[in-house]
Amino acid sequence: MIDLDFLTRFKTKGKYKKNYRDAKASYLVRIRWAVSLFYFAMGLCFATWASRIPHIKAALGLSDGQLGTILFALPVGQLTMMYFSGKLVTRFGSHRILPFSILMYAFSLTNLGLATNAWQLALGLYLFGIFGNLTNISVNTQGIYTEGLFKRTIMSSFHGMWSLAGFTGALVGLGMLALDLGTYSHFLIVAFVAFLLIAFNFKFLIKAKETIRAEKKKGFRKPDKTLVLLGVIGFCSMASEGIMFDWSGVFFKDIVKVPGALVVLGYTSFMIMMASGRFIGDRFIHRFGRKRVMQFSGIMISTGFFTAVLFPFIIPSTLAFMLIGLGVSTVVPTLYSIAGKHPTIPTGEALTAVSSVSFLGFLMGPPVIGYIAELSSLRFSFAFIGIFGFAIALMVSRIKAIE
Repeated sequence: MIDLDFLTRFKTKGKYKKNYRDAKASYLVRIRWAVSLFYFAMGLCFATWASRIPHIKAALGLSDGQLGTILFALPVGQLTMMYFSGKLVTRFGSHRILPFSILMYAFSLTNLGLATNAWQLALGLYLFGIFGNLTNISVNTQGIYTEGLFKRTIMSSFHGMWSLAGFTGALVGLGMLALDLGTYSHFLIVAFVAFLLIAFNFKFLIKAKETIRAEKKKGFRKPDKTLVLLGVIGFCSMASEGIMFDWSGVFFKDIVKVPGALVVLGYTSFMIMMASGRFIGDRFIHRFGRKRVMQFSGIMISTGFFTAVLFPFIIPSTLAFMLIGLGVSTVVPTLYSIAGKHPTIPTGEALTAVSSVSFLGFLMGPPVIGYIAELSSLRFSFAFIGIFGFAIALMVSRIKAIE
């Protein structure tokens, strides 16, 4: 793979390289903006790829089944890197790994635009998944460190920037298609934007290393029960989110049977509420506590899915998708915040355990729903996923780490 030995020439002294806690408020705000823009860059790269999937499918002459099989290369890449990401972030520091990983993530995006056949696209997605996982762990580690400086929950706002990037990527994708710009040129422009965001913000990343050392044991080590439960909750939430990304338009077209351009109404209503919920979610968590907010979020997710299934008409379904967006908005950011503060496991490794399992729900949920829909119906598939919200509310009540 890629030689990372060059990173060993850097030395980290102490937990923080400078006394951030005594820094001016304006400097802390600048740090927060820097980390937010890294979230934005990551989300922009992913949304850019997603916006071009139909075009790439047509250009390579892929069937639905062939595309579905190739898309599994992305979660396979995520799984491959899962074991290494946390260890690399813990050893070298997220402030060093993040600029490198997100540069490679953007470079991997451009390679997808060069694919001329199925195996090249699969290989490109595999690498995209590898660097996506490494970027995900390192950027969320920076988010945890930044939240610690502000002494209040701000993780939801970081993920709000990722959601905002989803909007931006979709709009840019539409613009590029309207201009009839090639896929590679489109991806190259976005990669250059990501490079600019990195260049102007990397020096404001928090320079820290872990003071917690994971206990080394030979043989099999029993997984931490809390992290396992957090990962399962994240899987349920991100599976619901992923289905909205990939199947909301199909649901509105085939089940709600809306005319023409209104097909995008479901996806748009979901995205607006998810982004809004992430920007205001920290206030609700501060006021009502994490446990209550997450329990209510799970109930909203299930209520939204079941409403859309039982009342497949334009107004009830739009309101239902808005409810799902609001429900999923704060779940994953809250899980990351809790996992990152684990008392005995380094931040990077704890986040790896939770976020990798969670993101698998985002990547694997949509194809599974497609298989279920083929065996039964899309309405049944949505009803099946609706159970996940109630599962979230139930599991949250069993985790002591959630206040």
